[in-house]
Amino acid sequence: MECPYIPLLKYSDFSKRLHENIQGKRIPLGGSIEVTARCNLRCAHCYINAPVNDSQARTRELSTQEFYSIFDQITDEGCLWLLLTGGEPFVRQDFLNIYTYAKKRGMLITLFTNGTTITPRIADYLAEWRPSGIEVTLYGMTEETYEKVTGVHGSYEKCMHGIGLLLERQLPLELKSLITTVNKHEVWDMKAYAESLGVDFRFDPILNLRLDGNRRPEEFRISPEEIVAFDLKDEKRLKDWHEFCSKFSGMPQNPEDLYQCGAGQQVFHIDAYGQLSPCMMARKSSFDLRLGKFSDGWHTFIPGILEQKWSRDVLCKTCDLISLCDQCPGWAYVESGDQEKPVDYLCRIAHMRAEAFGLKNNIASGGKR
Repeated sequence: MECPYIPLLKYSDFSKRLHENIQGKRIPLGGSIEVTARCNLRCAHCYINAPVNDSQARTRELSTQEFYSIFDQITDEGCLWLLLTGGEPFVRQDFLNIYTYAKKRGMLITLFTNGTTITPRIADYLAEWRPSGIEVTLYGMTEETYEKVTGVHGSYEKCMHGIGLLLERQLPLELKSLITTVNKHEVWDMKAYAESLGVDFRFDPILNLRLDGNRRPEEFRISPEEIVAFDLKDEKRLKDWHEFCSKFSGMPQNPEDLYQCGAGQQVFHIDAYGQLSPCMMARKSSFDLRLGKFSDGWHTFIPGILEQKWSRDVLCKTCDLISLCDQCPGWAYVESGDQEKPVDYLCRIAHMRAEAFGLKNNIASGGKR
């Protein structure tokens, strides 16, 4: 029997239905992959980047063929959404080959880029092989601020040019920013700029330290008071926070579990060297995909990480502000080398948010840990 028409389904409805159907199942539906740790910018606050000409980093990176193999493996396990990031992805000369192979495997791909590497050739290619989304990071709205953050002369003009190329081809673009002490005064100008272009804008006011233990990014953190002020000033952000808290607030459902988030349940992360971990932050233990298959890492190794319990009593175990806090084993380990140690910076932010949002809590400490 012939079908008289093909029913149309909105993307949001499709995504919701799919997640509902796999609820409670460990299927790696979404993943993030750093195709390189190298970057053409020198942002002092960055948690990962290596210099673009770092020969050691380049030598260690997965090859084109190794990425192809990983894409085959993750799609066989059910991966549909894939984030390709870096470093700066486009510094790899083979990136478009890597990207195209992932596209041909049927994944819905989002690209993170600083925008400075976008050329007419790249923009044309992306228009032909359209991604699901492209997110460009703005580091400032003026050339002075932008390049004070990036440390590279001429990077502001290149970023603006790259954004223009993407817009000309009507690609699905979003702008975002990471707020630091250097660019905090231009956040609302960046937001207004994005709105003038007709694209969405979001910002993240919380900096984590470098994954290698370097504490330099700490110098550029804005205060918890400033973070909450940004939350309150952005109507959409405040609305999202209230909706999130109404849905997820309260004590952890399984307080003995070290991992309280969704890391490793339906998402995963792979770094530029083939190390599989539950998420971008939790990298203390990882599975080497050069030595084993993704299926082994996903079904055996990752569950072993998620089964970890608290080894001692800390307030985070029973904190009813967990939904307002970024505290997690990954954050804690990067911050202190201890997966279980509360991060004071995050705790202060969570308590200030609770007070600002009018939420009650019953934590005995009544504030800073």
